[in-house]
Amino acid sequence: MSECTHVAELPRPEPAPQSATCLECLAVGSHPVQLRLCLACGHVGCCDSSPFRHATRHFEETGHPVMRTFEPGGSWRWCFTDQKLV
Repeated sequence: MSECTHVAELPRPEPAPQSATCLECLAVGSHPVQLRLCLACGHVGCCDSSPFRHATRHFEETGHPVMRTFEPGGSWRWCFTDQKLV
């Protein structure tokens, strides 16, 4: 994994999660798969294996570039802009 310019711009400490699950999935009656946490604002969304891809949609709507897995025991981060693990 490597750093990107977006990691240096992230708030420290990371924002608190806005929810415990993908609220967009709950609103449409879908089951979220593999949660992701936006490291800019704390939005919790489902991954691209979910039907609605809410984490990616959040990036597309806000431009917030970096998220991390929100699954227990995980710590990897992804930069949507640079399309790489960071």
